[in-house]
Amino acid sequence: MDAATLEMVLTAYDETFQDAVGVGRVEDMAHREGVTAAAMLLAAVTGIEDAAALAEVGKIDFKANK
Repeated sequence: MDAATLEMVLTAYDETFQDAVGVGRVEDMAHREGVTAAAMLLAAVTGIEDAAALAEVGKIDFKANK
């Protein structure tokens, strides 16, 4: 994944995570929602299958990329 795509994926994750926490979801659930949003974005911008996008996003250490 190139740097620009990674930045978009990280942003999608972070915004979704923050929104979920903001409405009272526990961090574990917010993380899962963020990962789903990030994978959906990756699939949309790259054209890869949803499962492949989810696997790719699953490799990202979101805490290290904050």
